[in-house]
Amino acid sequence: MNFIIASTVSAVIVLMSPFMGQWQSFLRRSLTTRHYVLLFGVGVLVAIGLAMAYAFFRIRERRPQRFGLLAVAAMFGGAYMWLNGTPYPEVNAVERVHFVEYGLVAFLWYRVSRAADPSMVVLPLLVSFMVGTFDEWLQWFIPVRVGEAHDVFLNLASIACGLMFAVALLPRPSFSWTLSSRSWSRIGTTAAVVWLVFAAFVSQVHLGYDVSAEGIGRFHSHHTGEQLLALQKDRANRWDADPPLRLRRLSQEDQYLDEGIWHLRRRNAAEPFEAWHENLILERFFAPVLDIPTYASPSPSRWPLEQRRNVAAALQGDSGTFASSAEPYPIITWRRDVYWLTVGAIALALNATPLLLRRQRNVEPGR
Repeated sequence: MNFIIASTVSAVIVLMSPFMGQWQSFLRRSLTTRHYVLLFGVGVLVAIGLAMAYAFFRIRERRPQRFGLLAVAAMFGGAYMWLNGTPYPEVNAVERVHFVEYGLVAFLWYRVSRAADPSMVVLPLLVSFMVGTFDEWLQWFIPVRVGEAHDVFLNLASIACGLMFAVALLPRPSFSWTLSSRSWSRIGTTAAVVWLVFAAFVSQVHLGYDVSAEGIGRFHSHHTGEQLLALQKDRANRWDADPPLRLRRLSQEDQYLDEGIWHLRRRNAAEPFEAWHENLILERFFAPVLDIPTYASPSPSRWPLEQRRNVAAALQGDSGTFASSAEPYPIITWRRDVYWLTVGAIALALNATPLLLRRQRNVEPGR
């Protein structure tokens, strides 16, 4: 039953992520910023307060150690939220809800484990990390939502707090710091699976290409230069009849359009040198984003000839060397064959390590 509950809650959190943007947008339209922040802030405080109160009345034995662990979890969680706060209260409010979600996920997966050794926290941590990976991966496919590896690792703080709360509330009757052979095997297999899932996520979201064009500069993309030119032709034909004027939050993200918007926004906010080269990138590889109205720019965004001449004159012929940094999250340009060979080797090592350790223990003197 514990496994079913943990799996169901994890699946709901992941599958609801496309709808979270709609829900947040509805609340922002319906409430003032102050009431919006209070709604989420009070909800988070009530959830944490109820959990702590339940633990306080439930814990009857070894109170100093268990209350101490609860205090550490509370201080660590508070410090994390304070250190990772942004200047935008509404963003902080949503992040705190996310923090509680993954604390709950970790707590539920802890209840699944029956081990009485370190695997009782290692396995829930790994599984919760995988849930967070699926969550961010799905968000990457959804317009407006952003999914990246950085956010997956941020979930580790809330997972750690959830596990500390779980250990304090539901300690094992006995505990051994020595991992059994079965625990080693489970950790190795689970770690290998989680690693492969995370590697596949990174491959799709963060692996890309370094696109270079003479006289224009370099930029990172999920597509090669040839692929961008092919996509440019395809979108020009498609958008001419059906321009992407409406943002459909429950649709698949058009990554080509998304990348074009990165460069468009950077061009519009940059100094002349950077704006000039970003505009050259747009003209060469993302012309439909300039010429056809989109949800991000209801009017065509191509510079008028006079404006283009003025920016070129302001540079006084200084083209320089340009490398765009328009992408909002890292795109790494590793070779895919080398990447997957490395990923496979690490997965095999994670899976084989428990077996090697077991054999080593069996050949130790006196065993």
